[in-house]
Amino acid sequence: MVDEKDDESPALAGSCLCGGVAYRIRGPFRLIARCHCTMCRKQSGAEFGTNATADRAGFEILRGAERVRAWESSPGEFREFCGDCGSSLWKRSDAKPGDVRLRLGTLDDDFTQAIQVRVFIGDKLAVSEIPEDAEPCFESVPGG
Repeated sequence: MVDEKDDESPALAGSCLCGGVAYRIRGPFRLIARCHCTMCRKQSGAEFGTNATADRAGFEILRGAERVRAWESSPGEFREFCGDCGSSLWKRSDAKPGDVRLRLGTLDDDFTQAIQVRVFIGDKLAVSEIPEDAEPCFESVPGG
């Protein structure tokens, strides 16, 4: 863990693959999801993306802000990544400017919050298996 205060969740450190971009984020995360949508799959290069929503006020870029690039994947939705190594880092939304949607694979520190849901399961790859005891599954994002 990077930094702890008595009454707050611990801050977690993260970075891109080349280490050029580093950040710190303070939880707790509000929604932790395995997302099977086509965009998350393509951006992560994996069967699904694992993402967590947190307050932007608890998010800080420590190094490499000038390397961060953004791609507007949908109107007002910006997927941000390292311009040097291409690592997907987080997503920001004009509709929810107080949130940051973090790619959990970029964390350097481990965290203990459980994955809460799987979303966009209708978009999952045919080879992707969802165990019977998996977290609840949804066709979109619950509540939003």
